[in-house]
Amino acid sequence: MSVSFTLRCDASLQQEIRKSRFLARAAAVDSAEAATAHIARVTVREATHNCWAWRVRDAYRFSDDGEPGGSAGRPILAAIDGQGLDRVAVVVTRWYGGIKLGVGGLARAYGGCAAECLRLAERVEIVERVRARIGCAFADAPLLYARLRDFDARRVDEQVSTDGVVLSIEVARAQSAALATFVRDLTRGRGSCEIAP
Repeated sequence: MSVSFTLRCDASLQQEIRKSRFLARAAAVDSAEAATAHIARVTVREATHNCWAWRVRDAYRFSDDGEPGGSAGRPILAAIDGQGLDRVAVVVTRWYGGIKLGVGGLARAYGGCAAECLRLAERVEIVERVRARIGCAFADAPLLYARLRDFDARRVDEQVSTDGVVLSIEVARAQSAALATFVRDLTRGRGSCEIAP
């Protein structure tokens, strides 16, 4: 399984290319709605163009915002993909400076500005998480609670019954099998750990 990255925090970069000013603004997003919100938030209405692209897993979109077809949005998306990023949205705003760049020049300007912004941005590894449901006796619960951090697990919900405790957690997918083994060993096979697909 390949490791993928997103941005730790928002990033921006400004460049002047043949008298046009380009401003790239990138952000981590976890859905199409979050990408749309980022685009709306950083769009500059007075600018000549606000071109953008985003990728969230297998979904992606891009816009040339009035520039010649294929000259802006697609190169921005190529910058995201070229750096192995996921869950990222980038808007490159252009203020026209009076010199025409041509389709090739625009593609280099938009793509290059986005790529440099992303190259300089701080990254963080994306950790895929899954839901799990753990059932155990009261006597096993304190040690289970103490060890959840070792498996990069977070409690979501807890229910208590006469039989013991049932925890709903989120765990890193890479740690889920080890957690299930730990629960089995801790409870001597009497507990349960169901990992959601």
